Amino acid sequence: MATNATKPSVYLQDMEEVKKVFARFDANGDGMISGDELSGVLKALGSDTSPDEVERMMAEIDTDRDGCINLQEFADFCKSDDSVDGGAKELKEAFDLYDQDHNGLISAAELHQILNRLGQNCTVQDCTRMITSVDADGDGNVSFEEFKQMMCNNCKK
Repeated sequence: MATNATKPSVYLQDMEEVKKVFARFDANGDGMISGDELSGVLKALGSDTSPDEVERMMAEIDTDRDGCINLQEFADFCKSDDSVDGGAKELKEAFDLYDQDHNGLISAAELHQILNRLGQNCTVQDCTRMITSVDADGDGNVSFEEFKQMMCNNCKK
């Protein structure tokens, strides 16, 4: 599998971030993400993804067709720019998982709720600090534009 060093990173900024997210999905720590593990994370994020949709996602990401997603496949997926919109649809879907009340903003309370569902032990104050670090307009929330800027290391300000 050839790699392209100039390919933009749409979702995660570096391999360390990719590894951290991969480890969250890899619940049993075996170095592979199974369909059940993927489904479990999606459910924790509040998504009611059907088994057929999980299967489709697995087929899209599992390029070696071994039935599981390894770290390299996950990294390739995170850095994918194959879609016509450059991954904007997937980025919006990710944003929407955090935007629990669908008001177009991620609050510290929403971030806290999602992170705790994912097993991250943090306080609302921790989440407030995280939000403050990317809150460009100072409204105390993360808008989609701020989320996109945070997730895309090649976006222009």
